[in-house]
Amino acid sequence: MPISNTEQTQTTTQNEWGVFGRPLFLDKDARALSRVGVVDVGSNSVRMVVFDGAARSPAYFYNEKILCGLGAGLRETGCLNPKGKERALSAIKRFQKLAQGMGIPPLTAVATAAMREAQDGPAFREEILQETGLSLWVIDGEEEARLSAQGVLLGWPDAKGMICDIGGSSMELAVVGNGTVGKRLTSPLGPLKLQGLKGGRKGIKEHIKPVMAGLAETMGTDHKRIYLVGGSWRAIARIDMERRGYPLHVLHEYRMSVRDVSKTIAYIHDNPLEDIRSKTGTSSARMALVPIASEVLRQMVRTFKPKEICISSYGIREGMLYEQMPQAIRERDPLIEACRFAEHKDARLPGVGKRLHRFIEPIFRAREYEKMRLIRAACLLHDVTWRAHPDYRAEVCFDNATRANLGGLTHKERVFLGLALLHRYKNSREGTSFAPLIDMLSEQEIQNAEVLGKAMRFGAMIAVDAPDEMAEMRFFPKKKELILTLKPEAEDLFGEVTEARFMSLANALGAKTEVRHAKK
Repeated sequence: MPISNTEQTQTTTQNEWGVFGRPLFLDKDARALSRVGVVDVGSNSVRMVVFDGAARSPAYFYNEKILCGLGAGLRETGCLNPKGKERALSAIKRFQKLAQGMGIPPLTAVATAAMREAQDGPAFREEILQETGLSLWVIDGEEEARLSAQGVLLGWPDAKGMICDIGGSSMELAVVGNGTVGKRLTSPLGPLKLQGLKGGRKGIKEHIKPVMAGLAETMGTDHKRIYLVGGSWRAIARIDMERRGYPLHVLHEYRMSVRDVSKTIAYIHDNPLEDIRSKTGTSSARMALVPIASEVLRQMVRTFKPKEICISSYGIREGMLYEQMPQAIRERDPLIEACRFAEHKDARLPGVGKRLHRFIEPIFRAREYEKMRLIRAACLLHDVTWRAHPDYRAEVCFDNATRANLGGLTHKERVFLGLALLHRYKNSREGTSFAPLIDMLSEQEIQNAEVLGKAMRFGAMIAVDAPDEMAEMRFFPKKKELILTLKPEAEDLFGEVTEARFMSLANALGAKTEVRHAKK
């Protein structure tokens, strides 16, 4: 997706290094964010994440979660679960040792609902400090909502609507739009806290409804899109994918309609949980909370009436990283930054992506900004899988684009990017196993991806380092005419295979060709 202020962003990047902008990961502010480790002590789980790579779209250098259940029984006892405390302390000790082994700066740690509500929360916090040296930052509900919303903005810069982060003991809401976090609120609608209510499923439903109505009075019900954050929501999304037979198993930016949600909630209640658990790979501890979380989701959809429900894999931990970013870094496009970093790290000749883009751009000049950023991303990624076996390189390219940790990219855009990169290495897509994914695109989108792939394939053949210096292409859509002008030094480069790739591009465009020779 484009970042929130598209025109301003385009102007900014064009003023730096053309449309590609200056590589962010070379800036000192970005390098300072390399290898940032954060710990999230939640009511249900304790997790450590170490971020690395392109600061605006970081990779997960290390990611480990332990389901401790600190908040189990909190409603009845007012205290943290004893077994949960043992597991949490053990996990934190392990995380501290791992961080030391990685040589990263001190971990930043936050604790949420269970730790802030439990009578013995302060004492346990002190115990953790004494045993591990790690100081926990216990945050209130509104701060938790703000950090979760910032996490969504890290991977989804133009997010507009309401964020809903469900933990074990609480559920946080926040409004986002124009790259900022607005009104926010916390509630006691975490599934661990609801688990002990009397009256079973009916009692839980009767408890949720008035609480949700009160949230709507404060937050408003004019949010067309709700972004879901949290393990229980992700588990429900996986179940929705299984129920629908959805072909792309990437949770981030997965979207559900209100009708999808309703059907999936019915599916959860009508089928044995163990069967669902085994099909989706959900842990037993998480699956035990899913029916309760689904009742919260049902009432939320009925109360807020969104048009679309979206899953964000980014939340409070990513929000903690976003908190440390200067505004200039926040304004960057996470997709382009991630692709630029991948080229820098993995391409044979880093920097060629920009030159390849310059060479093929005349074919696409009439496209809107959203399509142009995908073209730039494809050029940056066109050579990053060169180490793969030639027989499988096209497939590896497709997998890399569709399943990689990339922010700011819808599922259809992932498939478009993957198909373009497949055609960078292979003329035909026949015989691949990707048909169910490719079917997510329209015929026009499939054709556009093929044109982009074949343009990159030809450009990479005309010169491995600087195709923009060897030749120039012009395309006239109305005349359906593709003109190639070869510079004198490129005459010997335009051999049989190069010419065949040029003709393949012309066929994809449905264009007649003309090859011109520039004078010395």
